[in-house]
Amino acid sequence: MTIFEAYNSTKKKLRDAGIEDDVFEAKQIIKHITGLNSAQILANYNNRLTTFQQNNLTAIIHQRQVRYPLQYIFGQWDFYGRGFYVGPGVLVPRADTEILVETALAFIKDKQNPKIADLCSGSGCIGITLGLEKPDAKVELVEKYDAAFSYLEKNIQRNKALNCTAFKGDIFSPENNGKEYDLIVSNPPYIPPEEMKEISPETTFEPETALKAADGGMEYYKAIIKNYSPYLKNGGMLAFEVGINASQKVAALLKSAGYINIDIKKDLNGIERTVSGIKTEV
Repeated sequence: MTIFEAYNSTKKKLRDAGIEDDVFEAKQIIKHITGLNSAQILANYNNRLTTFQQNNLTAIIHQRQVRYPLQYIFGQWDFYGRGFYVGPGVLVPRADTEILVETALAFIKDKQNPKIADLCSGSGCIGITLGLEKPDAKVELVEKYDAAFSYLEKNIQRNKALNCTAFKGDIFSPENNGKEYDLIVSNPPYIPPEEMKEISPETTFEPETALKAADGGMEYYKAIIKNYSPYLKNGGMLAFEVGINASQKVAALLKSAGYINIDIKKDLNGIERTVSGIKTEV
């Protein structure tokens, strides 16, 4: 089987399995099994796959046919141009979350030595990216669950994020020791329990603890605003990723807590994806 034949076969099998982005995924899988980039694949599309590569391709397709996440199969995924280890027990980085990173970077770009907290960090893709894009920042990444915390530590090491530190912690009972932050960011669990049955087949393989939130999806937002606002400097920003149709609810929570300049930004699909506010004197 040639590379070209493998690509077409993979694309068809993915499409038949109900995978919408079959073209993108087929390209990623061929890159993965051959170790070639897009240009090299075009230059060598008539090359034949080795037996090992064909067996690897077959195994990957079988896993995708049962909708096991491609990111877990690869064991890593790119976010904001950098690679992050992922696997069972940690949320997969998503392109939509880059909007939260851009919101945060715009806020801290002119601040010297900003102190940042990334809550419910998971893989660490948000906090690590902020630390690398803003090298004079000091970033603390807080994660509760052991499996996710393991990936968080490995991703800090992988990306040589020397200004990032991982902490085991629970946002419902924070241990802050009087620290103050210029910026607090979080992509917390936000799917209401009644909507969990509507998530994609791939998402069912991700940890429920990183997805489900009580109180109509507002549980974590309320806890973070209540428990961490005291640790945010006056003039500091609190910025969240939010689920579909949740932006106005989160904005109302921030407004009720005294935040000003509340801003909502849309992702590339036009969905209101981030909500941020500025703390003022209470």
